Amino acid sequence: MDMNQYLDMFIEESKEHLQAINANLLLLESDPGNIGHVKEIFRSAHTLKGMSATMGFEDMASLTHEAENVLDLIRNQKLTITSDIMDAIFQSVDLIEGMVIDITEGGDGSADVSAIVTKLRAIVAGDFSAEQEVAAATMEVEAPQEESTPAEDHELDDYAMMVLKQSQELGNNVLWIKVTLNENCLLKAARSYMVFDQLESMGEVIKTKPAVEDIENERFEQSFEIAYVTEQSIEKVRTTILNISEIQDVTIETIQLKSEAPPAPVVQQTPAPAEKGAAEAPQAPVKKATAGGKTIRVDIERLDILMNLFSELVIDRGRLEQLAREIGKNELQETVEHMSRISGDLQNIILTMRMVPVEQVFNRFPRMIRDLQKDLNKKVNLEIIGAETELDRTVIDEIGDPLNHLLRNSLDHGIESPADRKKAGKPEEGKIELRAFHSGNHVFIEVKDDGAGINKDKVLKKALERGIVNPAIADSMSDKQIHELLFAAGFSTAEVVSDISGRGVGLDVVKSKIESLGGSVGVDSVRGQGTTFLIQLPLTLSIISAMLVQVKDEKYAVPLSSIIETAVFKKDQIMMAHRQKVIDFRGRVVPLVSLQDIFQVPDNGETMEDEVAVVIVRKGEKMAGLVVDSFIGQQEIVLKSLGKYLVNVFAISGATILGDGQVALIIDCNSLIK
Repeated sequence: MDMNQYLDMFIEESKEHLQAINANLLLLESDPGNIGHVKEIFRSAHTLKGMSATMGFEDMASLTHEAENVLDLIRNQKLTITSDIMDAIFQSVDLIEGMVIDITEGGDGSADVSAIVTKLRAIVAGDFSAEQEVAAATMEVEAPQEESTPAEDHELDDYAMMVLKQSQELGNNVLWIKVTLNENCLLKAARSYMVFDQLESMGEVIKTKPAVEDIENERFEQSFEIAYVTEQSIEKVRTTILNISEIQDVTIETIQLKSEAPPAPVVQQTPAPAEKGAAEAPQAPVKKATAGGKTIRVDIERLDILMNLFSELVIDRGRLEQLAREIGKNELQETVEHMSRISGDLQNIILTMRMVPVEQVFNRFPRMIRDLQKDLNKKVNLEIIGAETELDRTVIDEIGDPLNHLLRNSLDHGIESPADRKKAGKPEEGKIELRAFHSGNHVFIEVKDDGAGINKDKVLKKALERGIVNPAIADSMSDKQIHELLFAAGFSTAEVVSDISGRGVGLDVVKSKIESLGGSVGVDSVRGQGTTFLIQLPLTLSIISAMLVQVKDEKYAVPLSSIIETAVFKKDQIMMAHRQKVIDFRGRVVPLVSLQDIFQVPDNGETMEDEVAVVIVRKGEKMAGLVVDSFIGQQEIVLKSLGKYLVNVFAISGATILGDGQVALIIDCNSLIK
């Protein structure tokens, strides 16, 4: 069986199970007595072991098996959790994550697991006593015999009956096995292949129901049945099958051949703890299947293709709307309006399909905070709020690193040591809040700590040393302006370069990444009380609402997310300040930026009127007025890249095709506001 077709699914599922293991390990560490957390970890590890064995990743399977042995002891309350044991399990998870990354990058997932395997085996060996092992062996020997059924009930042909009879005469067990898979099992053929592979290593499969070909082609529901001959005990066969992931249940009956005497009465008995644990493993996902059984996985590349096709439709829609207005026929206009409504609904569905919860990014941070606070000897509680908030997948993929940097910064520079917090009258345990929420067409992500706050004197001193700030204006700078210096290129207050908060790189990398996504980032801080970083991001990067403006013979698009207002000013209302044209906008002095000058638009000879059209745009707290010739109107546009030959064009984030076939450049307002 070719396993390559399942590789993408294996990688996705492995990441999900590793995330679940990490999350539950953190919960277990804070509440060691809660066996429920151990069971969840065991289930994920058990499934991961089966998946990796199926795919042929032996190092991963063996390491997961050893970790599973430790978890089994904890689950059965034969091992007490200690900090060293938790560290060993965390190390195992880190190594498995590394293997998955290697597989993702085209590797074979191999790694040197000997050191951690030795450690895990030592943990297991140190806890078991000889008496316990003897007791466990006795329980297995005394396990009850299974119920037997007549051979004719299983519709066995004469050849199968003959083989079974001969095998029984040689002292073998003749069994009828029914294997039931989880309802949400996605790799039914792979799971059944594993069952056959394991059984054939211990005996001989005589017949299957349905036929082997049907099972390999997944032409069966959730279960299949096997006539089987083996020298092994019934319990050994059952345990072997249950150790394969996504197996919900295994029923084994002894086949009663005609020459046999009637079976002895069977006494029902509660399964032994080891067997119960194996059967429990896959039961958590079964519940989820009921609620989420109607969902399917779709490759993001397919969604990108769908979005690109729809983008072309949006362009044609704009063209049709323009033609309908020019022709003026009611029937045509009604048809175009109806098509616009339908395509609008289609657009919303496509955009919604691309939306994923920020939980996918947020869930990786509790583990990181746990490790860092140990390294820094600090006590920190990370609180995550709004993890269900949804963002476009393309944005989600990009925000992980900036958030990672901000959280490390808060822990390293923001949160004080327990001793310093105690002196300041604060609890020894610091608090970092990671919060996401929707507002309009944006998603806001907040990283807030209750640490020492920003030392503005230290920041200003560093900025002066590095020549970032002119000494002449340093004394007149507000607290907000000083805080914003943290985002200056190359600025860092780190005394010692380390891996914890960016190796002295500073927060300019965070700012540039967020702004490349069409967002913005700001900071607010109160000395002694804490610091808050606020990131603003667009919901999607594909189709945006924009204001179309005319500059001489050229058209430009200004994203509505950046616009505060459009206004018309008389020329005598324009003033000069520091050799810069400015206007008074609602009591604030706003600098003017001429798009004709910025983009060197050729003059078409038309004389300027007495009035000036201005688009007021913002970037955080700062504002600017973009001077244009006229406003064309609001329109939904498709954001297209300028291609690999036109990268880093100043103040242009992309282009769009308008309804009349013209190309309009999309203005990056963040670049125009200093």
